[in-house]
Amino acid sequence: MSTIRLKNVRIFTNHGCLIEEEKIGSDYLVNLKVKADLSEAAKTDSLNDTVDYVHLQHIIKTEMAQRSKLLEQVGQRIIDRIFAEISLVTKAKVSISKLNPPIGGDVAEVVVTMKSKR
Repeated sequence: MSTIRLKNVRIFTNHGCLIEEEKIGSDYLVNLKVKADLSEAAKTDSLNDTVDYVHLQHIIKTEMAQRSKLLEQVGQRIIDRIFAEISLVTKAKVSISKLNPPIGGDVAEVVVTMKSKR
């Protein structure tokens, strides 16, 4: 089993429970790790035989653009789309970090991690 990772995909969007979060927005970092059998791609050198990380990044950007109150919902949507659209993926783990969250203290980030397997 092989791993493909997208690290620190930077996105500005407006998730959160507070009205201010919806209006002002925040910076987020998304980290994604997927597992798949990439042995065929190693032989053929063909994009058709691997997990296209451009496709993964598109899923992240599209799902992060859809507002949710909870990062847990966004993370699960990302995983669900990966499994629906990329048959080679057997496991997925996504971490979404909200930078400088409005929680009444000096906190660098809050991170929610979701993972699943087929």
